[in-house]
Amino acid sequence: MPAMKHSRQREAIKEYLRNSHDHPSADMVYMNIRQEFPNISLGTVYRNLSLLSELGEINKISTGSGPDRFDGDLHPHYHFVCSTCGSVKDFNIPAHNIMPDISTEDFDGMIDGHVTYFYGTCGDCLKKEKVDKKIN
Repeated sequence: MPAMKHSRQREAIKEYLRNSHDHPSADMVYMNIRQEFPNISLGTVYRNLSLLSELGEINKISTGSGPDRFDGDLHPHYHFVCSTCGSVKDFNIPAHNIMPDISTEDFDGMIDGHVTYFYGTCGDCLKKEKVDKKIN
């Protein structure tokens, strides 16, 4: 693979994701990066997110519904996806350390990694439901 040209925009996207904990969509990244680079296009953001994901410098989170989300935190961790509002949150539980060991008990291959999403209703949505029930 030829050497990749340095890009201040790509570095800014990567830095934004490292400091963001809300797992933004490409549109959210675009809106934030535009503050530093007003002339950046949405296409440029999409291309850089795709490239960074392919290079393993960020994680792409495909939740099954709604837009893909992106995570600059590369340490092994799980994600919780709210089925009500679509938010994605880090879900830190220690099971990721033993999951590959358990999985290989009945499998003769080699596991390099795994992805697990937890789905349900986030605390904010549960509170909103509670308030809505009181009003009605």
